[in-house]
Amino acid sequence: MTFKKWMGTSAIVAALMIPNTSVFAKEEKSMEDFTERTYGFTAVDEEIISASTLFRYDSGLTFTYPDAVRGVYVTGNSAGGARFNDLLKLLDKTDLNAMVIDIKDDFGELTYMPADDSPLKPLDIGKPFMKNPREVLEVLEEKEIYPIARVVVFKDTALAEAKPELSFVEGSEVWKNGRREAFVNPFMKEVWDYNVEVAIEAAKMGFQEIQFDYVRFPEGFENRADTLKYSMGDYESSDADAVQKRVHAVTDFVAYAREKLKPYDVKVSVDIFGYAATLPEAPGIGQNFGKISENVDVISSMIYPSHWTSYFGIAKPDLEPYKLVQEYAKAENATLAKLKSPPISRPWLQDFTASYLGSGNYQKYGAAEVQAQILALSEAGINEYLLWNAGNRYSPGVDYTP
Repeated sequence: MTFKKWMGTSAIVAALMIPNTSVFAKEEKSMEDFTERTYGFTAVDEEIISASTLFRYDSGLTFTYPDAVRGVYVTGNSAGGARFNDLLKLLDKTDLNAMVIDIKDDFGELTYMPADDSPLKPLDIGKPFMKNPREVLEVLEEKEIYPIARVVVFKDTALAEAKPELSFVEGSEVWKNGRREAFVNPFMKEVWDYNVEVAIEAAKMGFQEIQFDYVRFPEGFENRADTLKYSMGDYESSDADAVQKRVHAVTDFVAYAREKLKPYDVKVSVDIFGYAATLPEAPGIGQNFGKISENVDVISSMIYPSHWTSYFGIAKPDLEPYKLVQEYAKAENATLAKLKSPPISRPWLQDFTASYLGSGNYQKYGAAEVQAQILALSEAGINEYLLWNAGNRYSPGVDYTP
């Protein structure tokens, strides 16, 4: 579809600020008088700057893309706390060379406090997990560690609760899933611009890549699409069916974000469900692996063995990490081979124990299990990967370049 005129930064903030008792975090915080304040960011027309092929933002930091990105996930708490030094030591003594750091987390909160002149400051969604993200990046520059900013997009309880009209409503309340998480609406351009503004701020900090996560509708959305109340925005008038409207919205956001980020010289990556690479598209959530891949520099499928059923004919995938990843890689390679300009493949691998699967269905994950996944990727010609452990505790003794 053809994009409407892109909203400027001031319009984003004006659309998202709620006077008096708006809430962008778990506790209520007064935002009265915000509509009477000015913050100085409307003087420069960023739309014109972004459209210029001459403008390139320089963060002042210099990073070199590694021979192949081999990274770990890092929460804002870890990046701003004692765990950061432990992770630095891990990367110092191994072939790991990258960190994916939360900038906007799974709750919709920033993991740092925006500066007073930031367009994000009035929204009151910052948390002081990283006291000084610039200092974090300077350490990574010194140690030649490639920095990736993780921005959770459409799973955003903070924004959904503050602006229900940008979310999905059931009855008189914002709809939440079984984990009490709310999503915002991928059809809404205001939501796009809001997340792009977060990404731009991360790029200005010095991050070399923006990784968008939860770029999708809620799981099982196709089962409630006709009962929830929400706007389809510009997609309302589309001739496409409901499934394709969702696919278009998700794909268009990725293309839009990548275009807006071009002046900042950052790569754009997207996390995607592993099974999406094995299907023409995942219609309920709006993810089309091929279409998203055509609009990113890097595609990161989440292929944790514990997250699969007997999809590839493997009865208990968590017990066979090598075989699971081997079968997945075949499917992904076949899909990417059909694209004219395929992105870098950089899957997420499992470095955690999935005890929730129950006795007999899981095993304790350590060096052998992590290395088995890496080896299976390597044999399939995929040399980049990321390791996921929610607590940021990674298995010792792994050969990361088998």
